[in-house]
Amino acid sequence: MSSIEEEQEEQEKQEKQQSVLVLGGGVCGIQVALDLADMGFKVYLVEKKPSIGGHMAQLDKTFPTLDCSACILTPKMVDVARHPNIELLTYSEVLAVSRASKSFEVTILKKSRYVNEDKCTGCGICAQYCPIEVPNEFDQGIGIRKAIYVPFPQAIPLIYTIDKENCIKCGLCERMCEAEAIDHNQQPMKITVTVGSIVVAVGFQLFDAKNKQEYGYGRYDNVITGLDFERLVNAAGPTGGHLARLSDAKIPKKIAFIQCVGSRDEKSGNLNCSRVCCMYAIKQAILAKEHIPDADIHVFYMDIRAYGKGFEEFYTRAKEEFNVKFVRGAVSEIVEIPETKNLIVRVEDTETGELLEKEFDMVVLSVGLTPPSDSEAIENILGISKGEDGFFSSPDPQIFTVDTNIGGIFIAGTAEGPKDIPDSVAQASAAAMKASVALVQLTQEEKHVEK
Repeated sequence: MSSIEEEQEEQEKQEKQQSVLVLGGGVCGIQVALDLADMGFKVYLVEKKPSIGGHMAQLDKTFPTLDCSACILTPKMVDVARHPNIELLTYSEVLAVSRASKSFEVTILKKSRYVNEDKCTGCGICAQYCPIEVPNEFDQGIGIRKAIYVPFPQAIPLIYTIDKENCIKCGLCERMCEAEAIDHNQQPMKITVTVGSIVVAVGFQLFDAKNKQEYGYGRYDNVITGLDFERLVNAAGPTGGHLARLSDAKIPKKIAFIQCVGSRDEKSGNLNCSRVCCMYAIKQAILAKEHIPDADIHVFYMDIRAYGKGFEEFYTRAKEEFNVKFVRGAVSEIVEIPETKNLIVRVEDTETGELLEKEFDMVVLSVGLTPPSDSEAIENILGISKGEDGFFSSPDPQIFTVDTNIGGIFIAGTAEGPKDIPDSVAQASAAAMKASVALVQLTQEEKHVEK
């Protein structure tokens, strides 16, 4: 072997040892990827959906400052796309992970978009002419999208994807695409990469409110979840930012927020507090008052857990400045009035002992955070352990919150447990630092062995 070949082989070996796989493209995974890439490490950022952004991309504002969510997230998404050390693998899933010496060999399935990523310009002409409309998952099924689509206008990468389940193969998108990017025969690809460390930042899924049948979600048009509310008040949402009832598009003047739906609930199988529900409900109550100043808003709660910086002040502001009414009591039942589609909320006020029946135009369920749907598959692939709550866990959560039972694999954000955006980002940076230390140690060990 020539000296040049030896140098190339050594360089490739070092690159593998200095590479990281980040699972999940939400705000946490984005922060992990950016931190590691800024340190000079090669990052493979894998996201199963067509775009990075995660749940934060669906939000209108953040608490307690009411800053625009997209204004915070979108620049980070753009930084990921432009960073020379980040290879973005969207619409992709990890199939297998195996040990290769002290590194990890990872097999990734890159699913078919049926659109050539190198040719697509993101102009959107294909979607304009597509005749098929289906419920838009990004808008919680409230809005619609075409069979060829991007999840939202700020999507990264801004590349269209064909939904083969709903595509009727009319050929209009192919005929109208001047870039000739449509490829109905495109096949999925398997990619194999070798990395020195892995960070799991796969996020969470929301509790399915249909499991609380007494609240009527899915049966009553005007019972919605907190994330449904976010899409309704978002200017880029299905109603253009106008808060309206789903039954008749009327402006709701009486709105109830119900806390702890799928959290702190033995019947739902989740005894833990989801940590964000109190504050996002308070935020949404304030947003509702800003949209509809004369609205009568009640928040039904068990306890208000305003534990973070500025949270208690935010809670006080909701009561004193916006006149949001807080009623302590767990709602037992919601009943729809068929003629008006209004909703009767039945609850005991535990502070007065009074049984209340109040009529509202709209009810918003503050649903809790649960482990991601693919957490079991990830557990099997990586071999990392989960806690009793179903989230991934550390062997020593009191001190090493981002470590796992497998050396070189770390966890961050809501993959580890419920938390808000600032805490997720802070833990992302902690996981990035831990991963970087593991990579440096791996390189030093290899050099020591060679000597």
